[in-house]
Amino acid sequence: MRIGLIAPPWLPVPPLGYGGTEAMIHALATSLAAAGHSVVLAAAADSTCPVERIGGFAPAERAAMGRTSSELPHVIRAYAELVDVDIIHDHTLAGPLYRHRPPGIPVVSTIHSDMRPELCRVYEAFSRDVSLVAISQHQANSAPDVRIRRVIHHGIDPATVPSGAGAGGYACFLGRMAPCKGIAEAIAVARRAGIQLKIAAKMSDPAEVDYFRSVVAPLLGPDEEFLGELDAAGKFALLGNAVALLNPVQWDEPFGMVMIEALAAGTPVVATPRGSAPEIIEHGVTGFLAASTDALASCLQRASGLDRHDCRSAVETRFSAEAMTRKYVELFEDVL
Repeated sequence: MRIGLIAPPWLPVPPLGYGGTEAMIHALATSLAAAGHSVVLAAAADSTCPVERIGGFAPAERAAMGRTSSELPHVIRAYAELVDVDIIHDHTLAGPLYRHRPPGIPVVSTIHSDMRPELCRVYEAFSRDVSLVAISQHQANSAPDVRIRRVIHHGIDPATVPSGAGAGGYACFLGRMAPCKGIAEAIAVARRAGIQLKIAAKMSDPAEVDYFRSVVAPLLGPDEEFLGELDAAGKFALLGNAVALLNPVQWDEPFGMVMIEALAAGTPVVATPRGSAPEIIEHGVTGFLAASTDALASCLQRASGLDRHDCRSAVETRFSAEAMTRKYVELFEDVL
């Protein structure tokens, strides 16, 4: 097949640091190409994904993330250029509602957001003529009135992730500087467990900076280290040397990409049982799920006893880019 992929305009594909959606699109694009499909990618101009890319887009502008005024011109150009493909796989919010999509080319759209009521109404409108993909069963169950064509978990290429032995002896947090990500809770859990915590987080938006200054910074002590935002190499080094990823999310995250990145590095995950976490973590095998600070601290103390080979094996068998791609190809063929 010749497959058109539309990425959001705000981060390059692959991302230089933070960017779960863009990392997933990169993994899918390269895996589709490796499987023999022709892939053309509509993405920010500074993208480096090694597939055919449409020119003429603006460079990524992270500060504009979520703005309709920057997404719409990107979407219009993408659809204007994707006239010679068999199917379009759109990862934007505005794209599937665009009136002037190329006639006769079916569109698949992956839902990367949570299912707030106002967004459910948008996705209900999508489903009239677009095949929708949920990224977790929890996400699909959260919107029973939205017609979901498939549930397909994200995948990662384990060959791109070095396996670590957890030799650093610390726990780590990796994500975004926001209350919903559970950074304050991670500090409390690690401190209760008596384990050093290293924190790597995206902190560029004003709200993220304010949250760090007003809430997180005052909590930091001698056993916590804030590293800022890391590139891919730094991220996987942090994960591989950690005894566990601490991921006490405080919201129903549709899919926690960071959890499969940790597992690919051989690192168990200690998380709250919210959103997609129970679909990703096998309790007592690849990590632990618990709700309270005390229970999470107890789990964190036990995480070093888990077999790191089981963690990596879970990615190789369940969350690999190859497995994800195979499911998308089956869907594309079914839609066509």
